[in-house]
Amino acid sequence: MTETTRYTEDEIKSLDWKEHIRLRPGMYIGKLGDGSAADDGIYVLVKEILDNSIDEHVMGHGKKIDVKVEEHRVVIRDYGRGIPLGKVIDCVSKINTGGKYDSRAFQKSVGLNGVGTKAVNALSSYFCVQSFREGRSKKAEFNRGELLKDEPEFDSKEGNGTLIIFEPDDTIFKNYRFIGDYLKEQIRNYTYLNAGLTLHYNGESFNSKRGLLDLLEHKVNPETLLYPVVHAKGADVELAFSHTDSYGEDYYSFVNGQYTTQGGTHLQAFREAMVKTIREFYKKEFDASDIRGSIAAAISVRVQEPVFESQTKTKLGSTDMGPDGPSIKAAILEFVKKQVDDYLHKNPTTADSLLKKILQNERERKDMAGVQKLAKERAKRANLHNKKLRDCRIHFTNEKNDRRFESTLFITEGDSASGSITKSRDPELQAVFSLRGKPLNCYGLKKKIVYENEEFNLLQHALDIEESIDNLRYNKIVLATDADVDGMHIRLLMMTFFLQFFPDLVRNRHLYILQTPLFRVRNKKETIYCYSDEERQRAIRKLGGKPEITRFKGLGEISPDEFARFIGTDIRLEPVVLSADSSIDKVLNYYMGKNTPERQEFIIDNLVIERDIEEEAEPTETVETESAA
Repeated sequence: MTETTRYTEDEIKSLDWKEHIRLRPGMYIGKLGDGSAADDGIYVLVKEILDNSIDEHVMGHGKKIDVKVEEHRVVIRDYGRGIPLGKVIDCVSKINTGGKYDSRAFQKSVGLNGVGTKAVNALSSYFCVQSFREGRSKKAEFNRGELLKDEPEFDSKEGNGTLIIFEPDDTIFKNYRFIGDYLKEQIRNYTYLNAGLTLHYNGESFNSKRGLLDLLEHKVNPETLLYPVVHAKGADVELAFSHTDSYGEDYYSFVNGQYTTQGGTHLQAFREAMVKTIREFYKKEFDASDIRGSIAAAISVRVQEPVFESQTKTKLGSTDMGPDGPSIKAAILEFVKKQVDDYLHKNPTTADSLLKKILQNERERKDMAGVQKLAKERAKRANLHNKKLRDCRIHFTNEKNDRRFESTLFITEGDSASGSITKSRDPELQAVFSLRGKPLNCYGLKKKIVYENEEFNLLQHALDIEESIDNLRYNKIVLATDADVDGMHIRLLMMTFFLQFFPDLVRNRHLYILQTPLFRVRNKKETIYCYSDEERQRAIRKLGGKPEITRFKGLGEISPDEFARFIGTDIRLEPVVLSADSSIDKVLNYYMGKNTPERQEFIIDNLVIERDIEEEAEPTETVETESAA
């Protein structure tokens, strides 16, 4: 009998709770990642701990939460009731142990199954839990889920609550780092959905009094709003919306305080309810895309015992508000119809502005119909899949495939770079789109240019976002350009394209910049790849003597064998993050508009800084430089 056909008692294995979590972490926290994306595993770990603290606040216990993140250590302290001291260890190390199975205590909580904290424990190289409860305290420490220290209870003068400290395991989350902007957005969202709660993060305080109204005004540049934000709040439904002068649809949806980044039944119900309500108000059968085009909206619902489509709770699957309640669709439709209809009747100026926007969308859609048809024909004639795109097999649209979040499109410049990436990529998950020369600076141009310009038309076709970004075929769009002036320019031009015409792709964290090594430092025994001059200096000191140093100026200089290291498990991606207080128009005008005195001054100042760094750098021994081509 061969090894592959053996099936005896020896092949049957039982894993304990922590072994199963560590073996299949994706089942518990989604994708791992390195912290470059907002939904990477390390942020899910933070969320799982915060969710428990938020639930305490929702139950009326604790008005503040302290969060501190330094390097790889996360410290979260809430001021709720504190875990019952006799169950401190069980609550963080035994599956199916927790207070949320009693639905009377947690009617509309964020977490339901008590798995989250155990996952954080199992996936952390260090995990500490301490409970403060009525003058007494209990503390325990773990390593990768294994109990290290079980301290006896002791007296404490600390106020009630729970303290969690953890460090994600770097053998699972490789080369990870926390990005402050992602954590701030995560924390802000909690405050918008929980009036009266204050979150302290690394010395900053966050709170909200107006809920989703504050959220939308924070997320959307006020200068782009076509009318004041419409805000309505009920017992279990809250909404806020307006229309802007941007392209696309921009939504923020929440269930029981959980940010459902992938939407779900509640968001779909809201989108349908808006179309139905607007049609009935204006007594005209507008196209749904004309009503929702350029909308910016937030919707939050409170549901009893919600069902999500995964442990990470990013998409709601429930169809009812609760065991004995109405359907989510009916509840949201009733709420939207009453609130929006009343508002538009009472605010005719807003009703006029909304109507003008719908009619404008209608005109643009009809004007674009012929252009889109011709563009599709050109894309077909260009034989896209053979010339411009080297596709992969698993796409972001494959909802039943767990690896769809790893689907990546590299946008490269020239045949040499695209050839290196194509030869070294993973054809299952990584596709390559090759640019021809420098793309057009499209700042200030109309969307018609996307279809008339061959390069942009083919790229849009490759991404499958002609009609909606909901059809996006790749979760990550990676700009892979040379580390020289021309490469930087191409990168800026491509960023301008996405910000100008598809800002939601940037807001939803789909756009990245590939970081490739600038130097290779090696001797006969070891090779070190360096991504900065500081890393190069450290490598020289480590290897000693006179190591050979190669300066990579272009992606085409890196051999396919080497390139495989830089786009594999150790890939370094820099996310293109658009801060909420940034105006896209102002950013693009500053960097891509006419050459203003302000921009000239910025360039001169930064050239001085670069020169100063060069002058202050420690001298290094002379080494040979070679081409890796």
